[in-house]
Amino acid sequence: MRALIQRVSKGSVTVEGKTVGAIEQGLVILLGIRSGDTEAEGRYLAEKCVHLRIFEDENNKFNRSLLDVAGSALVISQFTLYGDTRKGRRPGFEEAARPEIAEPLYKAFVQEMRRFPLRVAEGVFGAMMSVEIHNDGPVTFMLESPLSKT
Repeated sequence: MRALIQRVSKGSVTVEGKTVGAIEQGLVILLGIRSGDTEAEGRYLAEKCVHLRIFEDENNKFNRSLLDVAGSALVISQFTLYGDTRKGRRPGFEEAARPEIAEPLYKAFVQEMRRFPLRVAEGVFGAMMSVEIHNDGPVTFMLESPLSKT
């Protein structure tokens, strides 16, 4: 499982012209799920997302977590994080989990995020979404569960 996280001043996701999720300061989390992933990877990544110290303190050092700044999270499914572009010009998605496997794991990740005292918004799994991200910094990290098969 992979999570591309971006520290944002605000973010939103729109489906068919309607805003379905929006946050102010916090993280936009693009979540990719690979075949063979389990809820354990989701628990690991949720813990990592909320506790990773990527928000600045009064000395401009990365010393504060999402919880420390009382931030929010916007979680969006992103199967293309497992796109393979090593050969040819068209990405292959063999590593990405099929929707019937990925959707329950995505929902479990969102539920895990909601265990923490923060606001969690989400996109619509499998929908064509328009995502607006106001990257703050910019600060972007790729997190990957060490439990995932390589």
